[in-house]
Amino acid sequence: MPAAVPPTRPRTGITRFTNCRLVKGDSLVEEDLWVSSQSGKIVSSQAAFFDDLALPDESIDLGGRIISPGLIDVQLNGAFGFNFSTLLEDTAQYGKKFLEVKKGLVATGVTSFLPTLTSQTSGLYQKVLPYLGPSRGIRRFEDGSESLGAHVEGPFLNPAKNGIHSKDVLLEAQTFEDIEACYGKANLGARESNNSPMTMVTVAPERGQMSKLIPELRKRGIICSIGHSAATYEEALVAIEAGATMITHLFNAMRPLHHRNPGIFGVLGAAENLQRPYFGVIADGIHLHPTTVNIAFNTFREGFILVTDAMHMMGLPDGAYQWTNGDATSNIVKVGPTLLLEGTDTIAGSSISLIECVNNFLKWSGTTIPAALKTVTATPAAMLGCQETKGSLNAGADADLVIFSEQLKGGTTELVIDEVWKFGNRAYCRGPVKPPHGTK
Repeated sequence: MPAAVPPTRPRTGITRFTNCRLVKGDSLVEEDLWVSSQSGKIVSSQAAFFDDLALPDESIDLGGRIISPGLIDVQLNGAFGFNFSTLLEDTAQYGKKFLEVKKGLVATGVTSFLPTLTSQTSGLYQKVLPYLGPSRGIRRFEDGSESLGAHVEGPFLNPAKNGIHSKDVLLEAQTFEDIEACYGKANLGARESNNSPMTMVTVAPERGQMSKLIPELRKRGIICSIGHSAATYEEALVAIEAGATMITHLFNAMRPLHHRNPGIFGVLGAAENLQRPYFGVIADGIHLHPTTVNIAFNTFREGFILVTDAMHMMGLPDGAYQWTNGDATSNIVKVGPTLLLEGTDTIAGSSISLIECVNNFLKWSGTTIPAALKTVTATPAAMLGCQETKGSLNAGADADLVIFSEQLKGGTTELVIDEVWKFGNRAYCRGPVKPPHGTK
């Protein structure tokens, strides 16, 4: 009589990470983490085991390494040679190039981002924005990093603080119809339906009637950020009271801090009865002095968000690269980490990755690893209002993870990306995948 064949246990799609430290709040917690490739979610080990009688398909011993939620970049203009503010003759190619960027980004630890458009013509916005909207239920880990919706930086900006944005395309809005004419009515979504491909817009609130129009944008689920602005402290307060909840690249392209009128920066020190805004900081060592970064962090830690403001030169060698700037084209020159508008000394975004910003911040501030990672995980998720699904390792959140090892560099601890998981599936591995320990 042949020996009985033991029944095959059905696969659950669950992976258990063990011997690891989880980024939870302000701490690194020694705790196992269970994720599901079927649901794409972090699962409760207790509920899975006791309620569903589910066991992990594999158990991975991380040898004490760190697991963080996936990184979120809320200001990314392009990468790997593709500038999102580009109008291609074959618009179908736009979607293909955007997908290539998403697949490349995941290797940098960025699992979610806001593709950012600079000040351009209305024709470009209306053709490009539909490609940049949030995934809205499409959960393919093979696609790499996930768009959480477009960040449109302009063109309702102040010409006196334009940076490299072409003054020729900057506009003022007197009515909401002016905004619709620029971005396209369909791209703004129906009132209170939150179905716009735009998640955030950067505006100069002192221009035209923009402060009065902020509530109408908010009703469409669009976050309003103050930037490229010469607003006084009082004008910035009006914008915050109207519903602006973010500041774009703090200190850059805005009225500088003055002891008699602190400008936009001053709202971070406003009375507690005001909802102080979140704010983006570019920690590339070029846009801001390290001490300036620390001043911003210590002023309002709960609002501090690291961003790259990276251009399409990110991941490319030094050289001159063409850039669409309104109706004209010009070149941006990359020399090391520095980007300058050709023939000028004007900074033209960055070419840094988000994990490089985190490591710079760790070195400059001396803060803890959880506090540094919070600035690119939990805090941007809270600003975007998606903290239930992004930016945490809580059960029910999307299983977007970065596995870090640590190394000493110049006496400072640096984080090194070993693996990135998207929706509970391994999307990137720095080296050969090690056989899991204790595979069931």
